[in-house]
Order: sequence, then structure tokens, then C-alpha cells
Amino acid sequence: MKQSEIIKQLTDEELKKNLIFSQLLFALIAVLLSFFLFDHILDWQLYFKWNLSDIIYYGTLPGLIIVVIDFILMRALPESAFDDGGINERIFRNQSVSTIFLLTLIIAISEELLFRGVIQTSFGYLFASLLFAVVHVRYLRKPVLFLSVVFISLYIGYIFIITENLIVTITIHFVVDFLLGLYIRFKK
Repeated sequence: MKQSEIIKQLTDEELKKNLIFSQLLFALIAVLLSFFLFDHILDWQLYFKWNLSDIIYYGTLPGLIIVVIDFILMRALPESAFDDGGINERIFRNQSVSTIFLLTLIIAISEELLFRGVIQTSFGYLFASLLFAVVHVRYLRKPVLFLSVVFISLYIGYIFIITENLIVTITIHFVVDFLLGLYIRFKK
């Protein structure tokens, strides 16, 4: 059975639970892989720096710019170019702002731990960025969505190269997902 058919059979609540489960699985995989791929488990400390200027300059501002670019593309291109089969709509449309905040924070933390914190540090920038894009499998048949995810992943990976700070990449990821989640929730 295709992924889209399975997803259609799930209720919105089951879809949300599956999202949370998959994100917790990503975080667990990141921690488990770090035991094998890091010299020491405390190597995680190297990638968490509370540098407020970097968080704002490399995290928040680029996240806002990405969202503005997304809004411009949404106005310029047909709605069908951004249709992921209704999954994001089903996940975010009936959620409270606090739930959207928590969901997107969980997503940002777990995916950045795995893709930047473990995979990029162990296997390189391009591999991590492309794997991140491929994991978003529902976008593979949607060229605009797929290219957008590839670009954002390459950009976030590049920012990690510059800052070596997961708090910055988590911030970019969170800002993008949270604002787009709010857009889905409140659009008419």
C-alpha cells in the first residue's frame, strides 16, 4: 500500500501521533548513532552554544527570509505546486498555537540533532542535506516542494558549517516550520 493511501486511512489525531512518534524516533536514532560515530558522547556539547547574536543573525533572520520567499512563491505559483497531499493541512489546521509551537519545536530539535548533529558531522554536508530532502518523501513528486526542501536543507547545513551550532540550525528550522504551521492554521 502506498504511503498516501495509508495516510488517508489515519485520523488527524493518529497522523499527529505518528508525526510525534517519527520525530522521537529521529531523536533516538541521533543519540544511538552518536554512541558509535562520536569519539565521546559528550561531543554533543561542542554543538550547543548560547550565542544570542548568532541565533538571531544566522537563525531567526534567515528563517524569516525563507518564510517570506515561501509566501512569494505561494502567490506566484499555483496552489497545486505546494500540495503535499493535504498532510500539513491535516496536521496543523485544527491545532492551537501552543500545540503548533510544541510540534514544530519537536520537529526542529529532532531533525537537526539527526541530520546536522550526527549525519552532517559524520558523513558530510551534501550527504546530510540530500538525505534530509529524501526523508521528506511526500515531496519527491512535487518539484517545487522538493526543490524548496533541498534548498533549505543545503542552506541550514551551510549555516551549521559556519556556526557549528545546533541551536542556530534548530532556530532556523523552528522559525520556518512554526510560521508556516501558523499560516496553515489561520489561512482562510
